[in-house]
Amino acid sequence: MKKRIIGALGAAAVSLAALMAPAMADGNLRVAIPANLNTLDAAKTKLGEEYIMNFLVFSGLTEVDGKGGVKPDLAESWTKSDDQKTWTFKLRPGVKFHDGRLLEAEDVKATIQRIQDKSTGSTARVNFDIVESIETPDKQTVVFKLKIPYSGFAELFGDRQVRILPRDKFDTVATSPVGTGPFIFKSFTPGDRVELVKNPDYFVAGEPKLDAITLRIMPESAAQIAALETGDIDLVWNLPLESIDQMKKNPDVVVDSTPTSTWDGLIMNAAQKPFDDKRVRKAILMTLDKPALVEVALYGQGTPTHTMIPPSHPYFNKDLPISTPDIEGAKKLLAEAGYPNGFEATLYVPVGRPTRERLGIAAKELLAPIGIKVDLQRVPWDKFVKEIEGKAAFYTDGFFSRPTIDTSIYPFFHSTGSWNTQLWNYKNPEIDKVLDDARAAKTEEERAALYNKFQALAEDDPAGAIPYVLNHVNAYRKNVKGFSSSPMMWLDLRETTIQ
Repeated sequence: MKKRIIGALGAAAVSLAALMAPAMADGNLRVAIPANLNTLDAAKTKLGEEYIMNFLVFSGLTEVDGKGGVKPDLAESWTKSDDQKTWTFKLRPGVKFHDGRLLEAEDVKATIQRIQDKSTGSTARVNFDIVESIETPDKQTVVFKLKIPYSGFAELFGDRQVRILPRDKFDTVATSPVGTGPFIFKSFTPGDRVELVKNPDYFVAGEPKLDAITLRIMPESAAQIAALETGDIDLVWNLPLESIDQMKKNPDVVVDSTPTSTWDGLIMNAAQKPFDDKRVRKAILMTLDKPALVEVALYGQGTPTHTMIPPSHPYFNKDLPISTPDIEGAKKLLAEAGYPNGFEATLYVPVGRPTRERLGIAAKELLAPIGIKVDLQRVPWDKFVKEIEGKAAFYTDGFFSRPTIDTSIYPFFHSTGSWNTQLWNYKNPEIDKVLDDARAAKTEEERAALYNKFQALAEDDPAGAIPYVLNHVNAYRKNVKGFSSSPMMWLDLRETTIQ
């Protein structure tokens, strides 16, 4: 089976202080990223390349570490009421935005209210539907009153889009972002590069250590690798998996890999035929050889799974076996759905996302035995985001690790979820109830049982097909020190230096 599949295969001004800050010996780190940024507005970001900017330029109230734990960021502490419905955050004193103004509680309030506003179009909005009111009793205190008990509320502020913005800069944030993060935005040349410089007033003493960062936009993986080998680039973010073996042989390069809950999937839009019938979606899931797809699409750099919950997670349903292909069972379901001879379908794959391209190629081969004739269409990434994602009936897509189990699942599987309504328009009342109950769960045992039930329900009535979770791999030259890959797939460069 594997052999058969494989065979088928605008600028903000930089403060004078930033320009005059003494160098800490570490110069300009040059990072290759594979795609252009569509927006610099943190609340509206959707791409991994945009998320990199979010964490370099902005800060959140809290920070989620690589192990899923939550720790202070802009908030130095927080407390919650016994019923888990009132949360009070105390801000660090003296934190400055890049334009020199002090961070205030009203900035936090305005940022969250903007995310809550449907017209903003933030995919983080669904996470804050539970907020009933936001109060700012003084400049350093923010109080959130929730509609329901929610034990993981502090974790939500570590998410990618939930970066705290200055309330007086909302109109210009998309082109000239101002934050409180370790680096200051200098310029963006679409299709070419983003320039950042060190924030001398960053609230963590001694950070960042770099003077500047240049994000080079390089869609072609061959160009990324050549630039890394010649020293024109210092670090390649999200190293193309087909290049891992080559890079490991280079004595001047370090390859760094870490497991994640990042996933690729076959998106089936339930608002369009034939994917409005769960039997069709189930039949497609039943044809997939998940271990083979890990080898073909990821070159082995990943793990088969049921949903986006990775096998390494304590809530993974170990009693639910990874299914093996059932061609006859899939044919039977298609016949019951009114497609005894299968059907023709166009499957769109995004150019510049090689794992999703290979997933699409493999899916075409795997679906042929049940009579589904796939016309594979490769679409440039910018056009894919604008014209295919959320609009087409059938395509491959993928999403990065979220900081919490709730934010990993709820937006994608709950009927009101912001990503669900943009992807597969899936509705399952039982799953809605399980996910709502999990938010209010008071014990780990209760939460684990609910998420185990969710996985079983999603296997029986799939929204689409999530065959695997990926490893995140970066490569950098050996003179880069203090860097490690994050399971969240963002770039933490606060401690990074160049020697």
